[in-house]
This record gives sequence, C-alpha cells and structure tokens, in this order.
Amino acid sequence: MPVAAPGLVLLDSVTQVGLAHAGQLVVTGSHGGASVVRYARAVRAWLYVFNDAGVGKDGAGIAALDLLAADGIAAVTVAHTSARIGEALDSWEHGVVSRLNAIAAGLGLQAGTPLREQLHCD
Repeated sequence: MPVAAPGLVLLDSVTQVGLAHAGQLVVTGSHGGASVVRYARAVRAWLYVFNDAGVGKDGAGIAALDLLAADGIAAVTVAHTSARIGEALDSWEHGVVSRLNAIAAGLGLQAGTPLREQLHCD
C-alpha cells in the first residue's frame, strides 16, 4: 500500500528549494552528497529524494542520508541507473529507491522498489 505524501514538488536542483516547499515530498535531480545538506536543513521537507550518483568513493553520493537522519529529516536516493542525474521528473517517474535513511524507513519506504509505487500524492 503506497504511503500518502502531503504534496509533490519537483526540483531539478535542491538549490531551488524554498520555504513554500516545507513539509512536502521534494524530489530533486541532485546527487545525495554532503553539499545538499545545508539546503535540506534550511527547508524541512516531509521527504527528500536525491540521486545516488553511483554512490561514489567512500559513499560520497549518498552522504546526505545519514547527515539528514541525524536531524530527523527523511531522505532517500534513487539509483543512477534508473533516473537521470539533474532531472527530478525522471526520478519521480522512473527512479528506483537505492538507499534510504532510518527516518524514511520509518515512513514505510523500501530500497529496491520504484519510488512512485511507494508514494501516493493527492
């Protein structure tokens, strides 16, 4: 059964996030590296979606997940093989969750399943 999301925002870059997006499902085309954390901390979305960018050296492409979990912010990455980096719409339409933090897991989300199949937006 899909999890009900409060509203959907598609942003090709997390740098476009604004206060109006607080509390929403924010799907970005950005990688999930540490540099996105300051934007996500400034605007507390219900859930952030990033691209894993191939995970990278020392997990650089998914570093934001644990950092955001420490702040109580739910976040997932979609596999770079399932969605284009930099394209939020592709992440929403085709992204498969590759990694997630404990906060996102608490919402009922799972790795290995398409993002859109796990969430319902009104």
